Amino acid sequence: MLARTIFTADHDEFRKNVRRFLDEECVPHHARWEEQQHVDRDIWRRAGELGFLCLTVPEEYGGMGGDRLFSTVLMEEQSYAGVTGPGFSVHSDIVANYILNFGTEEQKRTWLPKMASGEAIGAIAMTEPGTGSDLQAVKTRAERDGDDYVINGNKIFITNGYLADIVVVVAKTGNSGSGSKDISLILVENGRPGFTKAAPLKKVGMKAQDTCELFFENVRVPRSNLLGGVEGQGFPQLMKELGWERLIIAILSIASAQAALNWTVDYTRTRKVFGKSVAEYQNTRFKLADLKAKIAVTQVFVDRCLELVLEHQLSPEAAATAKLTASELVCHVVDECVQLHGGYGYMLEYPIARAFIDNRASRIYGGTNEIMKELIARTL
Repeated sequence: MLARTIFTADHDEFRKNVRRFLDEECVPHHARWEEQQHVDRDIWRRAGELGFLCLTVPEEYGGMGGDRLFSTVLMEEQSYAGVTGPGFSVHSDIVANYILNFGTEEQKRTWLPKMASGEAIGAIAMTEPGTGSDLQAVKTRAERDGDDYVINGNKIFITNGYLADIVVVVAKTGNSGSGSKDISLILVENGRPGFTKAAPLKKVGMKAQDTCELFFENVRVPRSNLLGGVEGQGFPQLMKELGWERLIIAILSIASAQAALNWTVDYTRTRKVFGKSVAEYQNTRFKLADLKAKIAVTQVFVDRCLELVLEHQLSPEAAATAKLTASELVCHVVDECVQLHGGYGYMLEYPIARAFIDNRASRIYGGTNEIMKELIARTL
């Protein structure tokens, strides 16, 4: 409806390469990945080989050195293709960012090249069984013992957790009683004694994206694993990155909404009822027109937020607004589109049915939408 002006010719060429990779090397395997509840590790190495990981990480650390619009392209194309399995955005745009923006030089040189190549898969462990959006209330503790930290606790709903080689763990390192001042981020490598992973959780949707529970029982790591080398900086570090993380959800949501609309337009044009296509009925045309208009308006807001990201000016309330509106919209769109598919909309062989169950979580993770409303309300 309105031409998107945020992308350059380089972004467009990158989009073609990403689309080819997803169509040829991910889509054919996605059903199997959903059955096993995680993707093959080989796809991570392949993505690294093609330069699709850690896109914003500087070249000196093995990345592409691009802007966040390259990440946006990858996220959008995953949504258009219905490829929810590989948690590339968590790995590249969340975990790698924490290490790049807050890590010591040694931490950067140790992990970023491996993450960019796909040799090491990254996860971030925030949520606990009794603590979701309230990060200050985490129970996991990291106690200093000489030159080490000893970590105890458990985390749940961790994307990439099952395959993870490096995990950024949110833990309490202080005893001041002020949650925000006691939190630190600590790197924990897979294979540390006492660090165990449960089997992938059986989710309603996004079944190919491995999500599991992590357990830390007297896990000993050197103090050099403290992200940035200074205790008590975890909460400010989390807050600095949460805006981008919430915009990621908005990007994925609006792209998924557009994909759902495209699939439904195609379906209603070919499906016939009482001698004419479903698309010929006024009810169908009006519903699709309403969805197209809402998607177009929300896309403009998300694109403006992306411009602000590039200018390092994205506000927390704008990020919360983008996440809130886009995630609410995608759930509305896929519901309407399932209805227009009729009985076939409830069959998992159709992408609209998978989108219906895959996108519901967007209103929960990254901070529930109720929390987003609270953040926005504080600015009134």
